[in-house]
Amino acid sequence: MKASQLWFTKPQQIDIREQQLPPLQPGQILVKSHCSAISAGTEMLVYRGQLPADIALDATLESLQHQQTYPLQYGYACVGRVEQIGADVADYWQGKRVFAFQPHASHFIAAPEQVIVLPDGIEPEAAVFLANMETAVNLVLDGNPALGEQVVVLGQGIVGLLLSSVLAQFPLAQLYALDGIAERRSRALHLGVKQVFDPASKTQIAALKQDLQLPVQLSETSGAGADLIYEVSGVPDALNLSIDLCSYSGRIVIGSWYGNKPANIQLGGAAHRNRIQFISSQVSTIAPELTGRWDKARRFQTAWEMIRRLRPQELISHRVPLEQAGSIYGLLDQSPEKVLQAIITY
Repeated sequence: MKASQLWFTKPQQIDIREQQLPPLQPGQILVKSHCSAISAGTEMLVYRGQLPADIALDATLESLQHQQTYPLQYGYACVGRVEQIGADVADYWQGKRVFAFQPHASHFIAAPEQVIVLPDGIEPEAAVFLANMETAVNLVLDGNPALGEQVVVLGQGIVGLLLSSVLAQFPLAQLYALDGIAERRSRALHLGVKQVFDPASKTQIAALKQDLQLPVQLSETSGAGADLIYEVSGVPDALNLSIDLCSYSGRIVIGSWYGNKPANIQLGGAAHRNRIQFISSQVSTIAPELTGRWDKARRFQTAWEMIRRLRPQELISHRVPLEQAGSIYGLLDQSPEKVLQAIITY
């Protein structure tokens, strides 16, 4: 069996390669891909050569634990159907539709424990959002939004939009979102965000600060500023805006992965005096304080329920066959405002 695979060969260059897959071994399954989602955040770091050299792509996923050297494969949101099963694999698996944290490829070999069976009623184009919806659920768990809080989400890419759609289910006092792309701001409003702002507009940021009762001399009881801020824009400078918008004793959850981009954070002023809490959120693990009640199975179950309820497949703007994937990566790199969610079809 030959598989068509997407390889990142150097910055701004990809290649589609035909590779002969090894014979199926006992305990393995062969999956034929239906579609896979492109991560416009992390995959752009790979595409642009902005990955740090000292850590694995992912600490928990076997397929992403290799070194950050070209050529390499990347991708973590693939949906397909089990075409063949090896010896010692239960007949149950034959023909199952599955999700895998798998780089883009037309076929791949895995062990059953490395894939997740799609629940009834979840179509493949909805299922490709599982990884990013799991991230959104994890961000909510780490931020712990409370009744009556003012919440701000910086960045309305796919993770930001999914996060905003989940947060819109909460009884918050206010939910704001910021993004430099008008289409994303429009989508955020459609998903339940109450007000949206362009971070590049001084006038709009001033209006947001006024709505948050900023700037004022913050004190423990002032109530001014956002109680909870999520930074998921992928732009390091957004951290300083987060600090400017945050309340006394507020929380800033950092969900972005900046790769090797430096973050010049101003910690000498409000961040120091106002007892701001910075929370690093990463989906590979669950916060230690939650592991007595939450595990990855429960988090996946919650993510599936959010997919069923919120229908993220409506965010798909581009569908391209694997052979034309280079065009969509170029578009994401040069004109990100034209793409919401792109998926590769097989």
